[in-house]
Amino acid sequence: MGGQGGSAQTFIVPDLVLLVNGLPLVVVECKSPSIPEPLAAAVDQLRRYSNQRRAAFEIDDNEGNEALFATNQLLIATSFDEARVGCIGAGFEHYARWKTVVDPDGSGSEIEVARQLGKTGLSEQERLIAGLLAPAQLLDVVQHFLLFMQVGGQTVKSVCRYQQYRAVNRAIARLKTGKTRLEAVKTGGEHDQRGGIIWHTQGSGKSLTMVFLVRKMRADAQLRRFKVIVVTDRKDLQRQLSATATLTGEVVEVADSTAGLKALARRKGPGLIFATIQKYRDPDTVGEAPLTADDLPKVQEPKPSYKAGEPFEVLNEDDSILVLVDEAHRTQAGDLHANLLAGLPNCARIGFTGTPIIMGEKKRTHEIFGDFIDRYTIKEAEADGATVPVLYEGRTANGAIKDGASLDALFEDMFRQHTPQELEAIKRKYATRGHIFEAPALIADKARDMLRHYVTNILPNGYKAQVVAYSRLAAIRYFEALKTAQGELLAEADALSAHDKALDDEALCQRPPRVQAAVQAWRYREALARLEFAPIISGSHNDDPAWKRWTDGAVHEQLIKRFKKPLFHAQSEKTDPLAFLLVKSMLLTGFDAPIEGVMYLDRPIREAELLQAIARVNRTGFGKRCGIVVDYYGVAQHLKEALAAYADEDVAGALASLKDEVPVLRDRHLRVVELFRKQGIESLDDTEACIEALASEKLRAEFAVKLKAFLASLDTVLPRPEGLPYARDAKRLAYVYARARNRYKDTPVLGKDVGAKVRKLIDEHVISLGIDPRIPPIQLTDTEFDTQLARAANARAKASEMEHAIRAHIRRHVDEDPVLYRKLSERLNEILKTLGEQWNEVIAQLQKLIDELRTGKAGAADAPADLPEHCAPFLRTVLDVVCTGQAPTPAELLRLKDVTVELVDLLVQELQDNRGIWSPSKRADQDNLNGQLFEHLMRLRPPLVDADKAGVLADRLMEQARANHDRLVQV
Repeated sequence: MGGQGGSAQTFIVPDLVLLVNGLPLVVVECKSPSIPEPLAAAVDQLRRYSNQRRAAFEIDDNEGNEALFATNQLLIATSFDEARVGCIGAGFEHYARWKTVVDPDGSGSEIEVARQLGKTGLSEQERLIAGLLAPAQLLDVVQHFLLFMQVGGQTVKSVCRYQQYRAVNRAIARLKTGKTRLEAVKTGGEHDQRGGIIWHTQGSGKSLTMVFLVRKMRADAQLRRFKVIVVTDRKDLQRQLSATATLTGEVVEVADSTAGLKALARRKGPGLIFATIQKYRDPDTVGEAPLTADDLPKVQEPKPSYKAGEPFEVLNEDDSILVLVDEAHRTQAGDLHANLLAGLPNCARIGFTGTPIIMGEKKRTHEIFGDFIDRYTIKEAEADGATVPVLYEGRTANGAIKDGASLDALFEDMFRQHTPQELEAIKRKYATRGHIFEAPALIADKARDMLRHYVTNILPNGYKAQVVAYSRLAAIRYFEALKTAQGELLAEADALSAHDKALDDEALCQRPPRVQAAVQAWRYREALARLEFAPIISGSHNDDPAWKRWTDGAVHEQLIKRFKKPLFHAQSEKTDPLAFLLVKSMLLTGFDAPIEGVMYLDRPIREAELLQAIARVNRTGFGKRCGIVVDYYGVAQHLKEALAAYADEDVAGALASLKDEVPVLRDRHLRVVELFRKQGIESLDDTEACIEALASEKLRAEFAVKLKAFLASLDTVLPRPEGLPYARDAKRLAYVYARARNRYKDTPVLGKDVGAKVRKLIDEHVISLGIDPRIPPIQLTDTEFDTQLARAANARAKASEMEHAIRAHIRRHVDEDPVLYRKLSERLNEILKTLGEQWNEVIAQLQKLIDELRTGKAGAADAPADLPEHCAPFLRTVLDVVCTGQAPTPAELLRLKDVTVELVDLLVQELQDNRGIWSPSKRADQDNLNGQLFEHLMRLRPPLVDADKAGVLADRLMEQARANHDRLVQV
C-alpha cells in the first residue's frame, strides 16, 4: 500500500480478496504474529481501506477505496494463531472467532478436516477458512446468515456467530431427516424426532438464532411449507422475527388469547404465528399487597390471557408445523406448550433456552423436545468474548446498618412498643417473609452503601447499575433513599480536607471505604450531581390510581432507552445521566443493556431466575471486562445450593467471587515481571535495562499484551486494598512502556482497554516523571529532541535513542524519496555493525547522520547543483531504474536531469490543475496521468528505456508524486 498523500490514497492493496463469480465478497487482511496486536492492526487497516475512519469522523481525508466494498459480505483479520470475522463498519470488539467446521447440512468434524490437511489439529486461521470460507459455507452464510439491524439509530450489518450457524444447520438437518411422530410410532417410538433443545447461554444471541432458523427454513424447498409457531414472552424477539418475515414476504400474526391462537393454529398451510405469553405470571405483584396512595413517593400493557387449565382439542394434525419455544424450561411456557402439543399432535418442536436445565427437569424437558441439538455454555461464551465474566461480592445487611447494629436490633427498634412475646410472634411472622427488607431505615442505609460502592468502583469506568429490591414498595423507597444518599455523599465530598481531596490512588487504597467513597465522589462530583434514578415496576388492578405514572409501560420504554445511553461521551448529546434502574422482577430477563456494569441484589432469587438476573451484567460493550453482582440479601450464601441444581459443566464459570480475581491478578503480574527476569533483569527500577530488552520487536509485542492483561485485572480489584501491593509495579511498568514507546516509536498507546481507575494511577505517576503518555513520541525534527537525548542514562542509551529516532524518520519519509532513504538505512546499519559497542564513536557517527537529515544535506550530497530542489528525489528514482546501480557518464547524467525536469513539470502541472486527483473517485485521472508519463518516456529519442522499464518508472513516479503532493502543488 502506498504512502499518504496530501489529500487521499490512489489505490489500496488488500492481502487477499475472495471473488465469487467475479464479485469481491470477502476481503482478508493478514498480519505477522510477531507485531504488537496483529488483529487490532488488521482491523484498523480494513477500516482504512473501506474509508470507515472517515465515516466515523476520526480523520478528514479519504484514505481507502469504497468501490471494492460495495458488494462486500465479510471482512477477515488474521495472524495464523488468531483469526476473526466481522462486517463492514465493525470496530475491533465486534470481530468474532469462528470455531466450527460444521457444513451447511449440519455435519462436519474438525478431526476430518485436520486429517485432510495432514495435521493433528487446526490453527484458528485454518479453522476459519475450513468452516466459513469453503465455497458451500460461504454461500450459505451470505444467503441465510447476514442481516441488517437497527442499533442506536443506525443501520448495522451483522453476520452470525459460529454457534448460531452450527445450531441452525443442525436444527435444519434434524427437521429434514428426523422421523415424524407417525413414522416413529411405526418403529416402536412415541415422539416426533425432528426437534430438540438449543441451549445457548444468556447474551450469546439466542433471538437472532431463531431469526436465522426461520430465514433458512423459508429458503428450503422441503421446509418452506411449514407453519412456524413461536411461543415467547419477549416483544423484541417478536419485532426481530417480524422484520425477518418481511424479507420472506410473510406477515407475522400475533395471537394474544387462547381463542386467537386456536384459530390461527387450525388454519392449513404455512404461516408465522406468535403466541406472546405473560412473563412469569407477573411476579412483580405475586403475594404483594396493593400499593396505596399513602405509599406514593413525594404501564404495563394488559397481558394476554392464557388459562393454564384450559384443554386444547386437536386443532391441526399436519406434520408440517414447527413450534419454537423461547425459554423452554419455564413453567408458564410449559403449560401453554403442553396444551399446544395436545392440539398439534404431529408438530415438530424446538426449545430454546438461555439458562442450563435443572438436572431434575432435564428428563421432562428432553421428553417434550428431544435431545440437545446444540449447546453453547457459559464458559464457552466467556472464552469467545461473547459475554464477560460475572463476579460477585457480598455486603451483608448487617454491614449496612448504622453503628453496626444487627438485624435483630433494628427489628426491636422498629417494634419497640410490643412485649417480648409479641415481638417473637412478629419475628416469626415477618422475618421469613422479609417485610423487614421494606423498612425505610434499612433501605436508607443500604442505599448509602450502594451509592458509595458505585461511586468508588463503578462510576469511574462509566457503567450503570440495576437494583433488585425485595418488593415494589421497596423499589420506590430505594428511589427516595438514593436521591437522599446522593445529596449526603456530595456534602461529605465537599467537606473533605484539601489533603484528602488531593490523595493519589495508592494512598487512597489505604484509607477506609468511607473516605475512598468521599474522595471518588469529589473527583466525579459533576457526574455524581447529575445522576438520576428511576423505579420500573408493574401495576396491579388493585393499586391506587395515583400509582399509574410509576407503572406506565410507555414511560418505562423511554426510561430504558435513556438508561442504555452512555454516562460519558465526547458528544454530550449522546449521554444520559439516568444511571440506576430500580426493579423487583422486571428487566431481569431478556433485558439487554451492555452499559450495565453492576447489579445490587436485595431479594432472594433462586436457580433459573438467579442465572437470568446475573446475566444482565454479562453483556459485552463499552470496554467492559467483567460484570459485578453485589449481594445485600445473602443470595451468595444460597449460590452453592442454587447452582447445585445444575450439572457442574453446565454452570462452570457462571459466577466467581471478586476474591477469585486476586489470584488472577497475582498470576498476570508474575507473567509480565517474568518477561524481564528471563532477560536477566532483576529489578524493574533498572528502567534502561528494561527498555534495552524491549529492542526486540517480538518482546515488545508480548510486553504490550501481558501488561494490558495485568492492568485490566488491577482495575477490577482497585481500589480494594488487595490491589495495593501491585500498584507500585503497575506504575513502574507503565513508565517502562511509555519510555519504550518514546524510543521505538512503533508501540501503540495503551488505549481504551485500560480502565479509568488504573489509568489515573499510572498516568499521574508517568507524567510526574516527565512523560505524558497521551502525547505522541518525540521525533528527530522536534525541538525537544536534544533535551530528551541529554536525559539518556548512559552512552549506550543515548545511541539507542538516536538509532530509533533515525529509523522512525526514515519510515516516515521513505515514500517521498525511496532511493535516498534506502541508502540512509543501509548506512545506519553499516555504522551499527562496524562500530559494535564503541558507544562514543557510534554516537558521533549517528549525530553526523542526524545533522545531515535535519539540514537537508543528506539529500543534497548527490544532487546536481543546477537541478531544482523539488526535482532531486525524482532524479534519484530515475537513475535507480534507468542505470540499475551503474554510475552514469556526465553526458548521460545531463540527459537524465533534463528528462526528470520534464517529467516533474508534467506532474506539477497536473497536480496543480487537479488537486483532488488522489481521491478514489478520480481513478480515471490517475490512470490518465500514469499514461502520460509512460508515453513521454516512450517518445524519447534516442530511446531511454524499454516498455517494461517505462511502466515500472511511471508507477514509481506516481507513488512518489502522491507522497510529495503538498510540496509539488506549492512549486
